[in-house]
Amino acid sequence: MTDALKSRIADVFDEPACGTNVSKSEQQRKKGCAKPLTPGAAAGGCAFDGAKIVLQPIVDVAHLVHAPLACEGNGWDNRGAASSGSELYRIGLTTDMTELDIVMGYGEKKLFRAIRETIESQNPPAVFVYATCVPALIGDDIDAVCKAATAKFGVPCIPVNAPGYVGSKNLGNKLAGEAMLDHVIGTMEPAETTPCDISIVGDYNLSGELWQVKPLLDRLGIRILGSLAADARYKQVAMMHRARVTMMVCSKALINVARKLEERYGIPYFEGSFYGISDTSDSLREMCRILVERGADPGLRDRCEALIAEEEAAIRARLAPYRPRVEGRKVLLYTGGHKSWSVVAALQELGMEVIGTSVRKATEDDKGRVVEIMGDDKHMFDNMAPKDMYRLLKDAGADILMSGGRSQFVALKARMPWVDVNQEKHEPYAGYMGMEDLVRAIDRAVNNPMWAELREPAPWDLPLTAGRTLPAPAGPCPVTGIPAGPSRPVTLVPPLPPFASPPAAGGPAVTDFASSPTDFEDC
Repeated sequence: MTDALKSRIADVFDEPACGTNVSKSEQQRKKGCAKPLTPGAAAGGCAFDGAKIVLQPIVDVAHLVHAPLACEGNGWDNRGAASSGSELYRIGLTTDMTELDIVMGYGEKKLFRAIRETIESQNPPAVFVYATCVPALIGDDIDAVCKAATAKFGVPCIPVNAPGYVGSKNLGNKLAGEAMLDHVIGTMEPAETTPCDISIVGDYNLSGELWQVKPLLDRLGIRILGSLAADARYKQVAMMHRARVTMMVCSKALINVARKLEERYGIPYFEGSFYGISDTSDSLREMCRILVERGADPGLRDRCEALIAEEEAAIRARLAPYRPRVEGRKVLLYTGGHKSWSVVAALQELGMEVIGTSVRKATEDDKGRVVEIMGDDKHMFDNMAPKDMYRLLKDAGADILMSGGRSQFVALKARMPWVDVNQEKHEPYAGYMGMEDLVRAIDRAVNNPMWAELREPAPWDLPLTAGRTLPAPAGPCPVTGIPAGPSRPVTLVPPLPPFASPPAAGGPAVTDFASSPTDFEDC
């Protein structure tokens, strides 16, 4: 690991905007935020995976991974981030390092050629170059290669130093944000600015969730000037320094970006969520309040309240038919970050009971919100092995598990429905209309008649009763004419012929079914 990368990691770990970090001693702060792994529990992604997650939703950029083939194969398109335009971000680009490149030291030359080929074939506004474990261990200097390529081809080539071995996925999120602060943010100026320009940090437009919120902002005259990285373009990231306010969606991942935007450019930030009716309304109110304080039309707050009243009335009317079908159902929520509290609030608005929520990726502020919403911390847990999750689902009598894809098999083993609320989901749940999608998904899962049938004992496990046995035969046999009865001897009338006729002289035996007075199938 280079000294520059060590210094960057130390700076990221010493995050003054993180309440947990500030409360630590100096010695504990230097250790970072990594936790020892629990045997039997999944370790999660690496730092490279975290960096790719944050930056890949920048849709018009070429994402080039300097690594053996498997790194890009495992990290490609790992989230359902949707694009309203360019599909370049979905193309997997890698230098495909081999043993020969490593032994002979060809890595940097191969990377330069790959950058040239990418620019010639794709014509992107920028190329993001990701360092991974192998080139970092052998000392490939991607910063120098990117600097030379930028000068040679006139296209920004951005080094993203987040090799997997340096830490967890969350650390990779922050290192990706640092790369944007160092090389991209502030490098372009917008053609014009307005008093209602905002930036959104930490949202990834999963399944098109941003598109359920953007119409609300459009009606208020609020423009998303910068984004990191929901359906973003390179120029949007480069112009984030001219926004009037930053909305931070997931503080665990990119709080360093929001803080440094405030320190360097004087842009205030707040943490909000677009999950649930109340949280969506609160986020819109806070956004408009700060914009007005920074020079926007004072009437913006009145227009915001009118919009909230209209949208809340409409969504509550659409949710009314579903509420009796989900009200009172018990939910175990196994997710993290801002969802640990924002989804809880959304479920409670539907009248559902949350028996537990994980806070494994949540900040102290997130945990405080969970306590505020649920009344205590008895139902919070940091991490949970599959066997413990199974036990909780059974002991608490849960009706549904809402989590990421890795936990769905625990729900199936417990014979209960599961709804995906994590990055792999295929339905958007953000904004007011997202609540209708969410409750429809829950209703579709918990009220499926298959679960009642699945939970019943199998027929072969039930004891035999008189009603479950076949009745004894009555009357004569329709084929032979023999009366039924245990005391009567059974003889065939007329008797069946021999199976085979005597062989002809020198020939094989011949079976004669046609001469039988009783068809063989009838017997």
